[in-house]
Amino acid sequence: MKPQEKVPHLELDLINGTKWDMSKQDPEKYTMILFYRGYHCPVCKKQLESLKDKLQKFVDRGINVVAISMDTEERAKKTGDEWDISSIPVAYELSKEQAKEWGLYLSKGISDKEPDLFSEPGMFLIKKDGTLYASSVQTMPFARPALDDILGAIDFVEKEGYPARGEA
Repeated sequence: MKPQEKVPHLELDLINGTKWDMSKQDPEKYTMILFYRGYHCPVCKKQLESLKDKLQKFVDRGINVVAISMDTEERAKKTGDEWDISSIPVAYELSKEQAKEWGLYLSKGISDKEPDLFSEPGMFLIKKDGTLYASSVQTMPFARPALDDILGAIDFVEKEGYPARGEA
């Protein structure tokens, strides 16, 4: 998937009993998808709790946000109950095929705390028209873009009309 191309369709259940559907997103500016590894990941917990604290800054910039994992419904609901992320929409049961379609790396569990298979983290910023603006995909839990850096980049992009890059 390259910038300026349509992103794959994605429709998943949310832990609050509703559905999240990429095709029904109507953000003022962007939709930001944070794919996270799952309930077992302390780095994900830290990232999503930080996102919760900055969520209004994203909303104020016209950005819809969702966090998605391959976790089962049970594990995803534990994430929602035990992590301080109550205001973040959390979707679950991303399939192996969907993860691959989005270009996410997959890992096999190496301990009893990890599921048998899960995706590594990724962040996707999608324009209002459903095309990819920017992405960051990791092969392991570390070195994710800082949320303040993303906010700063969005401010710059909007002020300067900066185009999506990496399309060639």
